[in-house]
Amino acid sequence: MQKLLATFALMAVAAALFVAFAPKAPEAQSAPATEPAKEEVASTAVEYKAGDAGMEGWLARPANRMKGQTWPAVLLVPDWMGLKQWDKDQCDRFASMGYIALAVDMYGKGVRPANATEARAQAGGLYGKPDVLRERITAALTYMQQVDGVDTSRIAAIGFCFGGTTVLELARSGAEVAGVVSFHGGLKALGENKGIKAKVLVLHGADDPMVPPADVSALMDEMRTGKVDWYFTAYGNSVHSFTNPNAGSDNSKGSAYNAKADARSWEACHDFFREIFAK
Repeated sequence: MQKLLATFALMAVAAALFVAFAPKAPEAQSAPATEPAKEEVASTAVEYKAGDAGMEGWLARPANRMKGQTWPAVLLVPDWMGLKQWDKDQCDRFASMGYIALAVDMYGKGVRPANATEARAQAGGLYGKPDVLRERITAALTYMQQVDGVDTSRIAAIGFCFGGTTVLELARSGAEVAGVVSFHGGLKALGENKGIKAKVLVLHGADDPMVPPADVSALMDEMRTGKVDWYFTAYGNSVHSFTNPNAGSDNSKGSAYNAKADARSWEACHDFFREIFAK
């Protein structure tokens, strides 16, 4: 009997050691290392206007709310492929964390590029018309400011590639937002800097061939001259599109996914939110 008890004791110790030292399961792609407790989510397509253009975004929010309750809000601007399922999923995830989130439509209702050629045409048209680009992101901000439950003093905008450029232009327009976050976005100013009020976080691939060093230096000078509250993080061994698993893994092509930079940049984004949304 004593031998049997001793055997059980050894098995229990072995099991405890296995639990303590077993490798953790890998985290999901594009997810920060730590997230707040999940809430139930209500999400739907929404329509709004930008000038004469009809836009269709995706709005996600916590489903359970009390009368008078407000939340911080996030505008999410997609890359040049426009609003897609990935962007909707990210908004749903933000809503599960206690934010109201809007995936922004920059091209117009029903305009969804099917390939890079179509995306280049759509994004290029807006790069060449910064006033229209600003009009469209400002329209999304105006819509968000009117959504029931949004704390209008706590709105941020994040964007990816083309979307990163867009949120920097929103900041340069002088918009009243708490902060903007650019993930591997273009940094060159498209329009006039009217005075940046937002805090700015730039998450950049250190080896991104699509953003020349001159643009990095110009952005930093712009931030210093404007006395902006800004952060700039460059991720080593990373090029353009480092948060996009569909970008492949070959850095020599200029765009490639980097799992470490992806996870670290999302963590940086959430740390930034904790700062700018703190009451």
